Amino acid sequence: MNKTLFGLLLCLPLAAQASELNGASLTLGWCLPFVGILLSIALFPMLAEDFWHHHFGKIIALLTAAFLLPFAIQFGPLGASALVLHALLSEYLPFVILLLALYTLSGGILLSGRLHASAQLNTGILALGALLAPVMGTTGAAMLLIRPLLRANKSRRYKQHVVVFFIFLVANIGGGLTPLGDPPLFLGFLQGVTFGWTFHHMLLPVLTAVVLLLGLFFIVDRHYFSKEAKSLHQANEQPLRVTGLINFLLLLFAVGAVLLSGVWKPGVNVNLLGVRVELQNLVRDLILLLLTGLSLWLTPRALRAANEFNWHPMAEVAKLFAGIFITIAPVIEILRAGSHGALASVVQLVALPSGAPSNIMYFWMTGILSSLLDNAPTYLVFFNLASGDAQTMMGAMSTTLEAISMGAVFMGAMTYVGNAPNLMVKNIASHHRVKMPGFFGYMLWSSAVLLPLFVLESFLFL
Repeated sequence: MNKTLFGLLLCLPLAAQASELNGASLTLGWCLPFVGILLSIALFPMLAEDFWHHHFGKIIALLTAAFLLPFAIQFGPLGASALVLHALLSEYLPFVILLLALYTLSGGILLSGRLHASAQLNTGILALGALLAPVMGTTGAAMLLIRPLLRANKSRRYKQHVVVFFIFLVANIGGGLTPLGDPPLFLGFLQGVTFGWTFHHMLLPVLTAVVLLLGLFFIVDRHYFSKEAKSLHQANEQPLRVTGLINFLLLLFAVGAVLLSGVWKPGVNVNLLGVRVELQNLVRDLILLLLTGLSLWLTPRALRAANEFNWHPMAEVAKLFAGIFITIAPVIEILRAGSHGALASVVQLVALPSGAPSNIMYFWMTGILSSLLDNAPTYLVFFNLASGDAQTMMGAMSTTLEAISMGAVFMGAMTYVGNAPNLMVKNIASHHRVKMPGFFGYMLWSSAVLLPLFVLESFLFL
C-alpha cells in the first residue's frame, strides 16, 4: 500500500506537466457533465429540495466522475491527473480559501438588538449592506445584516419586498466593486484582472444601480408603511450592539492579503506537485487560512451560536465548485478555440459582423446565463470566450470585460439560483415567517424592478 502511494506521488509532477487540451478537437459531449452540474444547481433546489439537501455531494461526485472516467480513457490517467491538479491548485483552492475566510470572519460578528422599523431605517440598512459587500463579500454582508433587518420588521404585515430588495442590493449588486465582493470578480482576479481595474470600471455602474434601487425601495417601503401605519405594533426598541469586533480587524488583514497578491510581483514560482503557483498567491492563501484559524480561536462559541453559524453553506459551496472547476476545463478550451471549436455559434452570437465583440450581447448573454445557472462559472466561460488573457481584456477589450463583469454580478440577482447568498437569505427569511415569493414569483419582482435598470445601464456604460 505504501509503495503504491509513493508511486502515485512520484507520478503527480509528471501528470501536472502533461500536454494541454486542444479545444478545436473536443466535441460538445465533453461539456455535458458541466452543464449537468449547473442544471442540478438550478433545478434540484426547486423540484426536489430535500433530496438535494441530503445528496448534493453525491450528485456532483457522480457528474464529475462521468467526465473524468471517459477523459482518463481517452487522454490517459496522467492527462486526467494533470487536469485535476491544475484545476484544484491554480483555481479551486484560492477561490474556496477566500470564501472560507470571508464566511468565517463575517460569521464571528454579531449584530444584536432591535430597532423600530421605518422606511428610513430599512433604506439605511440596505445602504450599509451595499457598502459592506465589497469588503465582506455578498455572503458575509448578507449574513451579518439580514437577521437585524428581519427583527426590526417583525411586526409588519408587508415585508416581502424588504427581503427582495435586500437580495438585489446586498446579496448581489453591492458586491460589484471589488474581487472580494462577488465570486465572479474574484475568479477574474485569479485570472489576472487587477483590483484597481475592477474598482475603477465598476464604480459608476454599481453606484448608479445602488442609488436608483435605494431610491425606489424607499418609495415602495414608505407606501407599504402608509397602508399599515394604524395597525402596526412596534415592540420596545433595543439598541443595536455589535460583538465580535476582533473579526473586523481580521477582515482588514484579509483585504490587505488580497491586495498584496495583486501588487506584489516577486516573479517567484513555487512548484506544488508539478503545478507552478506564484509566491504571492501562496502567501495570500496562507494568510487567509491563518486569519480563519484566528477567528475560530478568538470568537466565543456562544457568539457564533447566536449568529446561527454553521458549516453547511460553506461545505455545499466547496463540493459544488470542486465539480465545477474540474468539468469546466473542456468548455474553456473549446471556447478558446474560437471559430475553430464546437461552440463557434456562441462565438458568433456575441460578435459583430466585423468580428469585433458586441459588448451589449456579452452583457445580456452573461447575465441571462448567470441568472439561470450560477454567476461564477458563467463569468469564467464568457471571460475565456472573449479572450482569456487578462492584459488584453483590461486593455483593448476593457469595455467587454466590464460588460461581462456587470452581467455576472448584476443579473445574479434575477433568480434565487443566480448567486449563492440569494437562497440563503430566502431560507432565513422564511424561517422568520416572512412569506417569500416562489421561484417565478421572485422573477416577477426582479423582472419588474431590475430589467428596466439593466437596459438603462447597458446604454449608459456599454
